[in-house]
Amino acid sequence: MIQVHYLARHIREIAYPNYYYEITRKNRLAEQKATNITWHEATVTKQEREQLLNQKGCVVWFTGLSGSGKSTLANAVAHLLHERKHHTYVLDGDNVRHGLNKNLGFSPEDREENIRRVGEVAKLFVDAGTIVMTAFISPYRADRDQARELIAENRFVEVFVECPLDVCEERDPKGLYKKARAGEIKEFTGISAPYEAPHIPEVVVNTAELSIIESAQQVITFLEKTALVPSEK
Repeated sequence: MIQVHYLARHIREIAYPNYYYEITRKNRLAEQKATNITWHEATVTKQEREQLLNQKGCVVWFTGLSGSGKSTLANAVAHLLHERKHHTYVLDGDNVRHGLNKNLGFSPEDREENIRRVGEVAKLFVDAGTIVMTAFISPYRADRDQARELIAENRFVEVFVECPLDVCEERDPKGLYKKARAGEIKEFTGISAPYEAPHIPEVVVNTAELSIIESAQQVITFLEKTALVPSEK
């Protein structure tokens, strides 16, 4: 059995030379290193912040292929809610990689760490009473589920921005699909890397069939039905 174990490890090392480096790196990134720390309770509570803002802090997690319209839709929802005097914020996939996650690439391990960090940031926004929109491809169900587990029940709204690959590729607003097809971008979701669609998302929006305003209203209608924001009178 020991010989089989080492043989399997040797095969992995040959097939995936960075395998153990990436596993070690992933564990190191998520490792709890700080010791002798104690959680300090805030004087102003989450409920008091929500009462002041007239809303419930929640995460609206937009997931879908590149070019499906996640960022555009997230900003449209934020804009409509802002017009209704609600406090919102959009965490955009590219924007976050300019700062907080600028040291991460697009390997499976880095994608996992990217979403782990975003989930923790979103959790802080929820505690602040903010309606935070996250616009990330977030291709793996396990990573999205891990983000969901950080948030209180009924405060995580997964929005599957459904759009056929050929439509996304035709849009190609950043020219990324063209580069991926030419082999200039490795591990590109939908082309050379997988995307795992949600099984039971709270909202499904088909941006190939609906306008951005129609799509945004569909999301807001769900927020109203679940009492995360009050309905307009």
